Amino acid sequence: MKHWILGAAVATGLAVSTTSAFAEKVIRVTLQLPETHSLGQNWMDFARIVEEKSGGELKIQLFPSAQLFKDQDVPNAVGTGAVEAGSAFIGRFAGSVPAVDVIAIPFVFENEKHLRASVAPGSELRKEIDGAIVKETNAKVLWWQAFGRNIYLNNGSAIRTPADIKGKKVRTYGKVHGWTVEALGGAPTLMSGSKQFLGYQQGAVDVGMTGASAVKSRKLFEVMDHMTLTFDSAIEFVAVMNQDFYNDLSDAEKAIIDDAALEVEAKLRDEIYTEEAEIVDEMKSVMTVVDLSDAERAEWVAATEGVVTRFVEETGETGAASIDAIKAAK
Repeated sequence: MKHWILGAAVATGLAVSTTSAFAEKVIRVTLQLPETHSLGQNWMDFARIVEEKSGGELKIQLFPSAQLFKDQDVPNAVGTGAVEAGSAFIGRFAGSVPAVDVIAIPFVFENEKHLRASVAPGSELRKEIDGAIVKETNAKVLWWQAFGRNIYLNNGSAIRTPADIKGKKVRTYGKVHGWTVEALGGAPTLMSGSKQFLGYQQGAVDVGMTGASAVKSRKLFEVMDHMTLTFDSAIEFVAVMNQDFYNDLSDAEKAIIDDAALEVEAKLRDEIYTEEAEIVDEMKSVMTVVDLSDAERAEWVAATEGVVTRFVEETGETGAASIDAIKAAK
């Protein structure tokens, strides 16, 4: 009798354990950057909100530093369900959705205010881009992760005008950035972010193209003397989730995910632009920081205006609609 009672108790315990296990939904997240990076902290904020509001039924498991997938593999990994969610540089989706590169068009955003309005959740641009990504890749965009704005680095005489780029080899990190360099008379050289320091140190390129945060985090100020604040394009990552996984969530769980995404997107964007300004000020003690005058900026805008035409020719109606959406956000 005692054995029967014990067996029944064990069976009951297993049943409870099994029920509990099924109630908990684990969302694995792949991230190429370390957990301490702003994007990693952004996911940790998301995890805290989601786990708290779901009472622990939704659990976020972060795999930082490319433990699961490299940045370029994230769109396919998330889209196929190999992992439930992740972050990737938005340009990684250009193979399926060429229009995502609209944010890389030089000076398409007039200033920070215009940039914020253009990429805000629910904006016409977001409707175009986010809708196209899920349609083409089965990866639902949860939120955009601001990474800063583009700047140029070099040694020798500081860069101020397009003429300073002419004939130079320039590190780029995307197709449209390459078009920009060509419009400026330079020779684009695609180079991953992790290879910048060595590339600049060894003179593989003459000019660097990156974000201000990378100048500090990758210690690029040790191998480059000048930083030119063109702020000509936005650098954005996207946090994505497998669409099928998302669809299988309850309405209440979807609401928790969506609300948390809105909250952490706004927080990160504010933090990134504040951090960007702080880093620029900090770098003034170790390198020359060049602010363009209105006249100099006008030269850059004029020199690169053909990139918009090239973009629309390559991306068609979706690309043209993205340009129109940005213009409408003014």
